[in-house]
Amino acid sequence: MNHKQRGMLHAIFAHPVSGNIDPRQAFSLVEALGGEVTHGGHGQILVKLGGHTHGFHETRHDMSKDEVVELRKFLENAGIDPVQYAIVE
Repeated sequence: MNHKQRGMLHAIFAHPVSGNIDPRQAFSLVEALGGEVTHGGHGQILVKLGGHTHGFHETRHDMSKDEVVELRKFLENAGIDPVQYAIVE
């Protein structure tokens, strides 16, 4: 996982919830964590990680705060803890 992906992970878990998350970068993060991202049709992006699957609405704009919360919960359920991926300056 590179520095940019670590920053994205910490942005997803930041409080308050960010409304400035690029979905392409977020899904790149999932792939860097060992997950799989595929197009499910009907405007859906299917994300698989750690035995969990979740569908997200495909968009070219930033993710809504609700989608960021969904992604955060998905990552937590898949066993991802941002503390494991500390940003080293």
